[in-house]
Amino acid sequence: MSSLLKEEMQKRLFWPEGQTLKDFIEIEEPVQCRHFLCVTVLKNKEVQLSVVQCRKRQSSRKKKTKQTFLLDSYQKIEVWHLQDLALLDGRNPDIDDPCFLMHFTTVRFVRAVSCAAKYSLARSLVALSSSHCQSPLTLKNFDQNYIQSADNFFDHGDCIVLTRVCFYALNLVWLSMCPAP
Repeated sequence: MSSLLKEEMQKRLFWPEGQTLKDFIEIEEPVQCRHFLCVTVLKNKEVQLSVVQCRKRQSSRKKKTKQTFLLDSYQKIEVWHLQDLALLDGRNPDIDDPCFLMHFTTVRFVRAVSCAAKYSLARSLVALSSSHCQSPLTLKNFDQNYIQSADNFFDHGDCIVLTRVCFYALNLVWLSMCPAP
């Protein structure tokens, strides 16, 4: 479902503006419609964060049958640049809290639909900040075990040793199956 939603937002809202949607999460806002916090990369490699509002609107396709159906309409409500994000504050890493604060020139309170969505966005922002911005993203009150990528724990030397051990064991099995002279 989320990949279809991402594809639709990309096609209707971001592609015409020359942007690529990298990640998004659903957030809760006081207005009664769906809202998303989207992370996009512009043609000049700048990273933008935007709050997108999704509303249902009626549309008719055939006038003879008078069929009507609902279409999603997407509109950007707020837009910031990632380089302007001074601090991403997870508020309290010890409890399952989907809320976080984004510190720009003002502080923006965000309530994600889940704590997993909050950490997913934080991982995406850290990765994009390291690849597109000159300075790393400052995080506060996030559990670093969930932010770090799995690549930090992967050692290629261990993989080579494991491959050699498996190859040696396979050779022993193969030799044991050969008839003795």
